[in-house]
Order: sequence, then C-alpha cells, then structure tokens
Amino acid sequence: MTSVLAAGDHFVAPEVFVEALRDRAGEHELEFSTLKLPWPVEPFGPVGNVKEASGTEEQLLESLSGVQIAATQMAPFTADVLAKSPDLRFVGVCRGGPVNVDLQAATEAGVVVSYAPGRNAAAAAEFAVGLVLAALRRIPASDAELKSGNWRGDYYAYENAGIELEGSTVGLVGYGAIGRIVARVLAAFGAHVLVADPFVKPEDATADGVELVELEELLRRSSVVSLHARLTPETHHLLNADNLALLPEGAVLVNSARGGLLDYAPLPGLLKSGRLGALAVDVYDIEPPPRDWPLFDAPNVITTPHLAGATRQTAHRAADIVAGEVARFLAGERPRFVANPEVLDRIEGLRP
Repeated sequence: MTSVLAAGDHFVAPEVFVEALRDRAGEHELEFSTLKLPWPVEPFGPVGNVKEASGTEEQLLESLSGVQIAATQMAPFTADVLAKSPDLRFVGVCRGGPVNVDLQAATEAGVVVSYAPGRNAAAAAEFAVGLVLAALRRIPASDAELKSGNWRGDYYAYENAGIELEGSTVGLVGYGAIGRIVARVLAAFGAHVLVADPFVKPEDATADGVELVELEELLRRSSVVSLHARLTPETHHLLNADNLALLPEGAVLVNSARGGLLDYAPLPGLLKSGRLGALAVDVYDIEPPPRDWPLFDAPNVITTPHLAGATRQTAHRAADIVAGEVARFLAGERPRFVANPEVLDRIEGLRP
C-alpha cells in the first residue's frame, strides 16, 4: 500500500487529484489523505524559502506524516518540510514549473520532483488572443461606457477606430506550447506573425509559417506584441523602457505570461504619450496590484486577475499529467517531466 497526499486547492481540488490517480494507478494500491489549500481565494506568495505557494509549512507537515507520494499545485515544499518528511519519495506539481518546491533540498533528500508542462497551453493561448482582440477593438471600454449610459458613437470615428488582425504584424515574445497555439490562431485571422525566441530553430519557424527575428526587430515591426516567454533571471524585465521605445506609435502590448517579464514602471508614460495605444495585462509585478497602481489611471488599459489558465479542462489535464507521472514511478519507469533527474539516476532498477 502506497500512501499518497492529494494537496489540492480551490482550482485543482483534492478529489480531482484522487480521481486521476485512481484512474492511472493500475494494479497499485493507494491510500489517500487530502489537504485543501486556500488558493486562489487567498493569493499565493512566498512561504518559507519557496515562492508562489499556498498554505503553511506546519499545515503541510502535519499532512505528510508517513506519506510517500504527494500531488499538488501550490503546497510549500520548503527545505524544512522536505527535511522533516523522511518517507517522502515523489512530489508531483501540476504546474509548468515546480516553483513551490526547493529543488536543491528535494534532490539532497532523494525526492523526485515532477511537473506538468503544457497543462494550460490551450487555455492561456485562447485568453491571450482574447486580450489582443479586446484591446484592438476597445471591447471592455465600450461595454463599460454603454452600461454607464454613454453611447460612444465617436469610437467609429476614423481616429478612434480599432485595427484588424488581418494584415497586421503581430510579434510573439516566446514560442513555447502557448506561443505556438497563439501563432496558429493569429494566422487563421490573417496576421503575419513574428517570433523572438533564442531556443527556436529557423527551420522550425519556417515550417510553422512564422518569421523568426531578434527581439529588437520584432518590437520595431509589430503593431501588436504578446508575451509568452518563461520567467528566468535572464528574462526578467525582458521588455523595458529602452526597447519599448522601439515600438511603432500606437502599438498594443499584451502580457498574460509572467509579470516579471515586463518592466511596468515606464508603461503609464508610454500610454499617455500614445507610444502605446493600448495595454492588456493578466499578470503583474505585484499580485494583486495595490489600489494606487499607476496603470489603473492610465488610458486604454485592460486588466484581469491572472485568469489566463483558469479553465475546468486545465484543472483536470494538470491532475492527469501528474497522475501519469506517479503511475510511471510506481511501475518502476522513469517519469517524463522531472525537474531533478539526477535523483532518478540514484534509484536502482528504473526502466527508461
């Protein structure tokens, strides 16, 4: 009998993990305990020495007694938690990266850490395209105006009218699973898609029908720019005051990826000057942003509360990916998505 903790939350609920793990377990007998964390009713944040976590170390430690396998999205697997959980052997995190796990501590403790790439790719791509359309065509602003009693016929005036995606040049900064879906949708609209991503091969971009360029060229040529890169120390403030000045007058900027990719400080000025025609953001430098956040008062800004990945399909897909990794581990096979593969090398008898 293998003891499993399903540490869910209000999005990927514990019972969703349990159902997925039972479906994937095969002949393996699993004994479940559950924990429900407060995210997203309460924002995630730093816990102990990890970031973007929910709940407390004490709460998690109490639930981990005797547990060998844990499945979670937000639980804080800090150095202290890992050091005090001697039975733990596997942590499955249903996110694109296990940022709520201290990987060094997990590796030292011999705990395998898996993650779930692509679990929200469709949802995030659809949301990004939705933000692009909303910004280009003033959909939220015109809705709010009409509900307040203002019939904004002047939005039909030439100088106020939106622009079409068909025939426009759209730049995607980052071309992973999400960016590729966005590119396909934009191409269907008739847009010309530029991509800036140092990890993409020119022949792959050509095969996909996109144009691979350097970031500066993308910014100079794109009337719409959408961010889809992963946040790393190298990509922090990838877009900043210096290179945002390269954008064509009136360009639209969309960030539904990570707040840290974009330096938000120069944006109010760029919007007021008209260099930026519109901004649509789902992620922020501080989440949630404070009430006096300058962009709340800037013109032509669309804001949403980090919702790009929030679909029911994403929750089930994420749990299923983690359950598949657990099933492989229990069957003596190497999981596919492991953040610390050196731990696998220390486990005897694992099959490829």
